[in-house]
Formats: sequence, C-alpha cells, structure tokens
Amino acid sequence: MLLWGLGVILLPGCALVRRHARPELATRVAPGDQPDKILYEKATNEIAHGRYDVGRLTLQTLINTYPDSEYLSKAKLAIADSYYSEGGVSGLTQAEAEYKDFITFFPTAPEAPEAQFRVGMAHYRLMAKADRDQTEAQLAEAEFKEFLLKYPDSRVMPRVKARLREAQEVLAEGEYWTADFYYTHGAYLAARARYQTIVDKYPNFSGGDTALYFLGQSLEHLRRGSEATPYYGRVITDFPLSSHVADAKARLTVLHQPIPQPTRATLARARADAARRTDRDWLSKLSGVMASTPDTSTTLHGPVRLGAPPSGGPEVAKAPTAGGPATGNATIMVQPMGDAGLTAGKPVDPKANTNDEAAKSKETTPEKSPPDSTTPSEPPKKKSRFHILKKVVKPF
Repeated sequence: MLLWGLGVILLPGCALVRRHARPELATRVAPGDQPDKILYEKATNEIAHGRYDVGRLTLQTLINTYPDSEYLSKAKLAIADSYYSEGGVSGLTQAEAEYKDFITFFPTAPEAPEAQFRVGMAHYRLMAKADRDQTEAQLAEAEFKEFLLKYPDSRVMPRVKARLREAQEVLAEGEYWTADFYYTHGAYLAARARYQTIVDKYPNFSGGDTALYFLGQSLEHLRRGSEATPYYGRVITDFPLSSHVADAKARLTVLHQPIPQPTRATLARARADAARRTDRDWLSKLSGVMASTPDTSTTLHGPVRLGAPPSGGPEVAKAPTAGGPATGNATIMVQPMGDAGLTAGKPVDPKANTNDEAAKSKETTPEKSPPDSTTPSEPPKKKSRFHILKKVVKPF
C-alpha cells in the first residue's frame, strides 16, 4: 500500500519532466552513418541551440579521435564560429585565434576567405569610439587590407571594402579631433602633420573636405602658401558639394592660382553620398552619444586605398631598348613623362624631354659672379660699452 501511494505521487512528476524534455537537442542517427559524422552533427546541433561549451568539447573529441576525418576542417571552422557567435571580448579574441589557426592549416579551403573576413570582423566588433583607444580599429583595418591582398576575387569583397571604409572612418575621426585641438591652440606644425595623415591615408573620411581646407590653412600660417595650393584645389575637385568650396576658391584667388573644376564622375559620387546621408533627430543623436560603439553612418562610398597615394606624375609605357637592362619576360617598361606627351598627338621620349628641360634651365640660369673683394666678408663687430675705459687703462 505504501509503495502504491508513492507511485501515485511520483508518476505526475515523471510525466511533467517528460513533457518539458527538449527533443530538438537530440540528433537523428542513420544506421549507416560514420562515427565522425555523428559527432560533427551532434556538435553543430548543440552550438545551434546555444550550448557552445558542449558543442566545442564534442568537436574537439572528433579532432583528437579522427585526425584523418573528412570533417576535420569543418570541425576546426565550427569551433571558431562558435566563439564568434558567442561574442564578448573573450569569445571574439578566441575566435580570432581559431580562425587564424584554420587559415594556417587549410589555406586553400573554400572557407578561408570567409575566415579571414571574420578575423577582421572580430576586431571590428570590439572597436571603440574615435576618442577612445584605437587599437582594435587599427587591427581591423590591417586584417581587412590583408584580405584584399590575399583574396582579390572573393565574393566577400564588397562586404570587406564596406567594413574597411568604416574602420578608417573611426581612425580618421580620431586623427581629426587631435588635429583640430592643435590648430585651435595655434600649434600649426603639429596640426599640419595630423591633417596630412588624414588626407593621405583615409580618402573616404566624411570630414575629408575640412581636413584638406585646414591643412591648407595650417600651411599658410607656417608661411608656406605655395604648398597649400593643391589642397585647396582638392577641396573643389574631390568634394564639389562641400561648404568649404567657396572658401577654397577665395584662397586660390588670393594666391593667384587657377581654380580647378570637378569631373562628372566625382560630382555624381558626391551627389550619391549626399542622398544617402540622413538628418538625425535629437533622440538618435543622444543615443549615439550614450552608445559605446562608434557611429559610421556618414562614411563615404569612394574607392578603397591600400597604401599611400602615388606621388609621381603621369607615366608612359615604352618598349625597352636592345641595350637596356634585362627585365625578364616583360616587354613593356613604364617611365615618367613630361607635360608635352599629354598634349601632343604622339608619345614623346621622356629622356629627350628631360634633356630639353636641362638645356633650358642652363640657358635661363644666370652664372654666378665672383664675390666682390671690396665687400666685407663679415659684418663689423659692435663696439663694447667699455671701449673708452680700455683706452685709459691700456697704458698702465
């Protein structure tokens, strides 16, 4: 009787436990499945339902038990994906290490480009605002650039370029606030260096027009107005819809320099960027100030630059001469050319152009005359205020 009573009490509890079981965590096993496949499917099922630790342990068991399994690369990638999905500083840091491990062991795998992209995204998700530590933004930029160099034909390329622009937006904004601080306090030499960094390294910065204009202003404050001319010109050509265009034209007029005109392509791109820009209300601005992540909504959609801008002028392709240096299998050489080759109807030999310019410079440069013997080589020394006293004391 006592046992019958205990059974009546416990049976509803067993039914309740059975009712709340999680059948979705059970993995269906076919009769002919291999053990490594069973382990892999069980682990991915655990990870899909948020049990990351259990899934990673199962995948590690697969890797250690079946080192020659066809699921080995998938297991390594699934471990990295589990850390990436888990998120957080610890999870994303571990995900970066696991993705790099995967690329090292399986560099030719079809998933290698996606793994490299997620290495950069791990740093991207840890980026702080422009006025905070910029280490994660710098690492994200470096990893995205490495992707562009290693996988130029990948289907992930558009996403990588977009994230690279946004990482550079954060880095450029940090440089801009520092440059603005120097400029406001009259440290024009330091401000010039910061503005120059923005102009050279971050072409898609939303405040690039302001950086160009104040770079020119800094150079003018340093009595180097001739060097400011190209930067005022770039405000007009690269940012034709900027509010600084009128000021840049005024400065070029004062410096007696021609005013350039933007191309149709640049004007169309500027209009597209302006159409994408939306006015934010006070609530969204307040939430942006309170947020811990940077705001990259104003990033421009221009071309991505991997290195410093080219400093040389136009170049002309020319076939190598018979007695020239050997260039391997190449049949075309590239050499700098002068302005004559751009205006004439046929190419001009750059060497002849260089020789002509050298001859002209010799004709126009006046010869230095010998120094006049009557001119004193040093200015006369200023007499001391005690020279009269020396004359009196000298006889004694």
